[in-house]
Amino acid sequence: MTDMNAVVGTHDILMITLDTLRYDAAVLEEANCPHLCGSGPWEKRHTPGSFTYAAHHAFFGGFLPTPATTDKSQHIRLFHSSRTGLKTHPHTWLFDTPDVVSGLAAEGYKTVCIGGVIFFSKKVPLARVLPGYFQHSYWRMNFGVTNARSTENQVNHGIKLLNDTPLDQRLFMFINVSAIHGPSHIYVEGARKDSVETQRVALRYVDGELGRLFQAFRERGNPVFCLAFSDHGEAFGEDGYHGHRLAHETVWDVPYREFFL
Repeated sequence: MTDMNAVVGTHDILMITLDTLRYDAAVLEEANCPHLCGSGPWEKRHTPGSFTYAAHHAFFGGFLPTPATTDKSQHIRLFHSSRTGLKTHPHTWLFDTPDVVSGLAAEGYKTVCIGGVIFFSKKVPLARVLPGYFQHSYWRMNFGVTNARSTENQVNHGIKLLNDTPLDQRLFMFINVSAIHGPSHIYVEGARKDSVETQRVALRYVDGELGRLFQAFRERGNPVFCLAFSDHGEAFGEDGYHGHRLAHETVWDVPYREFFL
Protein backbone atom coordinates (compact mmCIF):
# COMPACT_ATOMS: atom_id res chain seq x y z
CA MET A 1 0.00 0.00 0.00
CA THR A 2 1.14 3.53 -0.75
CA ASP A 3 2.12 5.48 2.36
CA MET A 4 -0.09 8.53 1.95
CA ASN A 5 1.54 10.26 4.90
CA ALA A 6 4.72 10.34 2.80
CA VAL A 7 2.79 11.59 -0.24
CA VAL A 8 0.61 14.40 1.13
CA GLY A 9 2.63 17.58 1.38
CA THR A 10 5.51 16.31 -0.77
CA HIS A 11 3.75 15.27 -4.01
CA ASP A 12 1.30 16.76 -6.44
CA ILE A 13 -1.78 14.53 -6.61
CA LEU A 14 -3.68 13.74 -9.81
CA MET A 15 -7.02 11.93 -9.50
CA ILE A 16 -8.77 10.79 -12.67
CA THR A 17 -12.20 9.17 -12.85
CA LEU A 18 -12.86 7.36 -16.12
CA ASP A 19 -16.59 7.81 -16.07
CA THR A 20 -18.65 4.66 -16.77
CA LEU A 21 -15.68 2.42 -17.72
CA ARG A 22 -16.40 -1.27 -17.16
CA TYR A 23 -13.75 -3.45 -15.58
CA ASP A 24 -13.81 -6.04 -18.36
CA ALA A 25 -13.47 -3.39 -21.07
CA ALA A 26 -10.49 -1.89 -19.27
CA VAL A 27 -8.73 -5.25 -18.90
CA LEU A 28 -9.27 -6.14 -22.56
CA GLU A 29 -7.64 -2.85 -23.55
CA GLU A 30 -4.63 -2.95 -21.18
CA ALA A 31 -2.08 -3.67 -23.93
CA ASN A 32 -3.26 -0.58 -25.84
CA CYS A 33 -3.05 1.79 -22.87
CA PRO A 34 0.67 2.43 -22.28
CA HIS A 35 0.08 5.53 -20.20
CA LEU A 36 -2.53 4.21 -17.79
CA CYS A 37 -1.22 0.63 -17.67
CA GLY A 38 2.45 0.91 -18.60
CA SER A 39 3.57 0.23 -15.03
CA GLY A 40 1.03 -2.44 -14.16
CA PRO A 41 -2.42 -3.96 -14.79
CA TRP A 42 -5.83 -2.81 -13.65
CA GLU A 43 -6.96 -3.97 -10.25
CA LYS A 44 -10.54 -5.17 -9.87
CA ARG A 45 -12.44 -3.17 -7.27
CA HIS A 46 -16.01 -2.47 -6.19
CA THR A 47 -17.38 1.04 -6.48
CA PRO A 48 -19.18 2.67 -3.53
CA GLY A 49 -21.84 4.10 -5.86
CA SER A 50 -23.72 2.93 -8.95
CA PHE A 51 -23.79 6.32 -10.69
CA THR A 52 -21.62 9.43 -10.94
CA TYR A 53 -23.19 11.63 -8.28
CA ALA A 54 -23.25 8.99 -5.53
CA ALA A 55 -19.82 7.57 -6.33
CA HIS A 56 -18.04 10.92 -6.35
CA HIS A 57 -19.55 11.97 -3.04
CA ALA A 58 -18.00 8.82 -1.61
CA PHE A 59 -14.65 9.39 -3.33
CA PHE A 60 -14.34 12.94 -1.99
CA GLY A 61 -15.21 11.59 1.46
CA GLY A 62 -12.24 9.23 1.25
CA PHE A 63 -14.19 6.13 0.20
CA LEU A 64 -12.38 5.04 -2.95
CA PRO A 65 -13.32 1.78 -4.72
CA THR A 66 -12.82 -1.22 -2.43
CA PRO A 67 -10.58 -4.19 -3.36
CA ALA A 68 -12.70 -7.02 -4.75
CA THR A 69 -11.71 -9.52 -2.08
CA THR A 70 -13.25 -10.93 1.07
CA ASP A 71 -9.91 -10.45 2.84
CA LYS A 72 -10.70 -7.40 4.94
CA SER A 73 -7.01 -6.87 5.72
CA GLN A 74 -6.65 -5.62 2.14
CA HIS A 75 -9.43 -3.06 2.53
CA ILE A 76 -7.03 -0.31 3.56
CA ARG A 77 -8.07 3.26 2.84
CA LEU A 78 -5.66 5.88 1.48
CA PHE A 79 -7.69 8.68 3.07
CA HIS A 80 -9.78 8.60 6.24
CA SER A 81 -11.61 11.17 8.33
CA SER A 82 -9.84 11.75 11.64
CA ARG A 83 -11.31 11.52 15.14
CA THR A 84 -13.87 8.85 14.23
CA GLY A 85 -12.69 6.46 16.91
CA LEU A 86 -12.02 3.81 14.24
CA LYS A 87 -8.66 2.08 13.94
CA THR A 88 -6.76 3.13 10.80
CA HIS A 89 -3.65 1.89 9.02
CA PRO A 90 -0.37 3.78 9.69
CA HIS A 91 -0.13 4.61 5.97
CA THR A 92 -3.61 6.15 5.84
CA TRP A 93 -3.64 9.93 5.66
CA LEU A 94 -6.16 11.45 8.09
CA PHE A 95 -8.02 14.65 7.26
CA ASP A 96 -9.80 16.79 9.86
CA THR A 97 -12.28 18.41 7.44
CA PRO A 98 -15.58 17.26 5.91
CA ASP A 99 -13.86 15.86 2.79
CA VAL A 100 -10.51 14.97 1.21
CA VAL A 101 -10.49 18.02 -1.07
CA SER A 102 -10.78 20.60 1.69
CA GLY A 103 -8.38 18.50 3.77
CA LEU A 104 -5.74 18.83 1.06
CA ALA A 105 -6.51 22.53 0.76
CA ALA A 106 -5.86 22.86 4.51
CA GLU A 107 -2.43 21.29 3.85
CA GLY A 108 -1.64 24.04 1.34
CA TYR A 109 -2.78 22.35 -1.86
CA LYS A 110 -4.37 24.25 -4.71
CA THR A 111 -7.46 22.17 -5.56
CA VAL A 112 -8.66 22.07 -9.17
CA CYS A 113 -11.58 20.25 -10.81
CA ILE A 114 -11.92 19.76 -14.57
CA GLY A 115 -15.43 18.41 -15.01
CA GLY A 116 -16.77 16.13 -17.71
CA VAL A 117 -20.27 14.68 -17.33
CA ILE A 118 -23.34 16.75 -16.54
CA PHE A 119 -22.98 16.50 -12.73
CA PHE A 120 -19.96 18.83 -13.06
CA SER A 121 -21.55 21.28 -15.50
CA LYS A 122 -22.65 23.84 -12.84
CA LYS A 123 -25.69 24.56 -15.02
CA VAL A 124 -28.17 23.90 -12.19
CA PRO A 125 -27.74 23.85 -8.38
CA LEU A 126 -27.40 20.04 -8.29
CA ALA A 127 -24.59 20.21 -10.84
CA ARG A 128 -22.68 22.69 -8.65
CA VAL A 129 -22.37 20.36 -5.67
CA LEU A 130 -19.42 18.21 -6.80
CA PRO A 131 -17.35 21.02 -8.35
CA GLY A 132 -18.17 23.05 -5.23
CA TYR A 133 -15.70 20.93 -3.24
CA PHE A 134 -12.83 22.63 -5.10
CA GLN A 135 -11.18 26.04 -4.93
CA HIS A 136 -11.16 26.19 -8.73
CA SER A 137 -13.55 24.29 -11.00
CA TYR A 138 -14.05 24.28 -14.75
CA TRP A 139 -16.56 22.89 -17.22
CA ARG A 140 -17.10 23.63 -20.90
CA MET A 141 -19.50 22.16 -23.45
CA ASN A 142 -16.51 20.71 -25.26
CA PHE A 143 -15.54 18.77 -22.10
CA GLY A 144 -18.85 16.90 -22.25
CA VAL A 145 -19.98 13.48 -23.44
CA THR A 146 -21.19 14.51 -26.91
CA ASN A 147 -17.85 15.99 -28.00
CA ALA A 148 -15.60 13.39 -29.61
CA ARG A 149 -12.53 15.46 -28.65
CA SER A 150 -13.58 15.96 -25.02
CA THR A 151 -10.47 14.42 -23.43
CA GLU A 152 -8.19 16.41 -25.72
CA ASN A 153 -9.98 19.57 -24.59
CA GLN A 154 -9.85 18.60 -20.91
CA VAL A 155 -6.15 17.76 -21.11
CA ASN A 156 -5.36 21.02 -22.93
CA HIS A 157 -7.08 22.91 -20.12
CA GLY A 158 -5.27 20.88 -17.49
CA ILE A 159 -1.88 21.59 -19.06
CA LYS A 160 -2.67 25.31 -19.17
CA LEU A 161 -3.59 25.28 -15.48
CA LEU A 162 -0.43 23.31 -14.73
CA ASN A 163 1.72 25.86 -16.52
CA ASP A 164 0.03 28.67 -14.59
CA THR A 165 0.76 27.05 -11.20
CA PRO A 166 4.04 27.99 -9.47
CA LEU A 167 6.44 25.09 -8.96
CA ASP A 168 6.41 25.59 -5.19
CA GLN A 169 2.59 25.32 -5.08
CA ARG A 170 1.37 21.81 -4.31
CA LEU A 171 -1.49 20.84 -6.62
CA PHE A 172 -4.44 18.46 -6.35
CA MET A 173 -5.95 18.13 -9.81
CA PHE A 174 -9.11 16.11 -10.36
CA ILE A 175 -10.42 15.25 -13.83
CA ASN A 176 -13.72 13.54 -14.58
CA VAL A 177 -13.11 12.06 -18.03
CA SER A 178 -16.39 11.99 -19.94
CA ALA A 179 -15.38 10.25 -23.18
CA ILE A 180 -16.15 6.67 -22.14
CA HIS A 181 -19.60 7.59 -20.85
CA GLY A 182 -22.31 7.14 -23.46
CA PRO A 183 -22.47 7.89 -26.32
CA SER A 184 -19.15 6.04 -26.62
CA HIS A 185 -20.26 4.72 -30.02
CA ILE A 186 -19.22 8.08 -31.52
CA TYR A 187 -15.65 6.70 -31.45
CA VAL A 188 -16.49 3.76 -33.75
CA GLU A 189 -17.45 4.55 -37.33
CA GLY A 190 -20.81 3.04 -38.20
CA ALA A 191 -21.67 2.00 -34.64
CA ARG A 192 -25.18 2.86 -33.51
CA LYS A 193 -25.10 1.79 -29.88
CA ASP A 194 -22.66 1.61 -27.00
CA SER A 195 -20.92 -1.65 -26.12
CA VAL A 196 -17.82 -3.09 -24.52
CA GLU A 197 -16.10 -2.59 -27.88
CA THR A 198 -17.00 1.10 -28.14
CA GLN A 199 -15.80 1.63 -24.55
CA ARG A 200 -12.50 -0.01 -25.50
CA VAL A 201 -12.01 2.31 -28.46
CA ALA A 202 -12.93 5.34 -26.33
CA LEU A 203 -10.47 4.23 -23.64
CA ARG A 204 -7.71 3.92 -26.24
CA TYR A 205 -8.39 7.53 -27.26
CA VAL A 206 -8.44 8.67 -23.62
CA ASP A 207 -5.12 6.98 -22.85
CA GLY A 208 -3.42 8.75 -25.73
CA GLU A 209 -4.58 12.15 -24.53
CA LEU A 210 -3.75 11.47 -20.88
CA GLY A 211 -0.20 10.69 -21.96
CA ARG A 212 0.24 14.38 -22.80
CA LEU A 213 -0.99 15.40 -19.35
CA PHE A 214 1.28 12.89 -17.62
CA GLN A 215 4.25 14.23 -19.58
CA ALA A 216 3.39 17.81 -18.61
CA PHE A 217 3.33 16.80 -14.94
CA ARG A 218 6.70 15.06 -15.34
CA GLU A 219 8.22 18.11 -17.01
CA ARG A 220 7.02 20.28 -14.13
CA GLY A 221 9.56 18.36 -12.07
CA ASN A 222 7.61 17.74 -8.87
CA PRO A 223 6.86 14.17 -7.75
CA VAL A 224 3.31 13.13 -8.66
CA PHE A 225 1.00 10.49 -7.22
CA CYS A 226 -1.73 9.45 -9.64
CA LEU A 227 -5.04 7.69 -9.03
CA ALA A 228 -7.06 6.48 -12.02
CA PHE A 229 -10.28 4.51 -11.69
CA SER A 230 -13.85 4.24 -12.86
CA ASP A 231 -16.77 5.55 -10.84
CA HIS A 232 -19.12 2.79 -12.08
CA GLY A 233 -19.64 0.49 -15.03
CA GLU A 234 -22.47 0.01 -17.49
CA ALA A 235 -24.77 -2.90 -18.31
CA PHE A 236 -25.22 -3.67 -21.99
CA GLY A 237 -28.06 -6.17 -21.70
CA GLU A 238 -26.49 -8.69 -19.32
CA ASP A 239 -29.30 -10.51 -17.45
CA GLY A 240 -31.68 -8.02 -19.02
CA TYR A 241 -30.05 -4.97 -17.44
CA HIS A 242 -29.16 -1.81 -19.33
CA GLY A 243 -27.33 1.31 -18.15
CA HIS A 244 -26.22 2.06 -14.59
CA ARG A 245 -27.76 3.24 -11.31
CA LEU A 246 -28.61 -0.41 -10.71
CA ALA A 247 -27.17 -3.40 -8.83
CA HIS A 248 -25.34 -5.63 -11.28
CA GLU A 249 -21.69 -6.74 -11.45
CA THR A 250 -21.21 -4.92 -14.76
CA VAL A 251 -21.90 -1.70 -12.81
CA TRP A 252 -20.26 -2.51 -9.47
CA ASP A 253 -16.97 -3.95 -10.80
CA VAL A 254 -14.56 -1.15 -11.73
CA PRO A 255 -10.89 -0.87 -12.78
CA TYR A 256 -8.51 0.86 -10.37
CA ARG A 257 -4.85 1.93 -10.55
CA GLU A 258 -2.50 3.99 -8.39
CA PHE A 259 1.02 4.86 -9.47
CA PHE A 260 3.73 7.51 -9.41
CA LEU A 261 4.53 9.50 -12.52
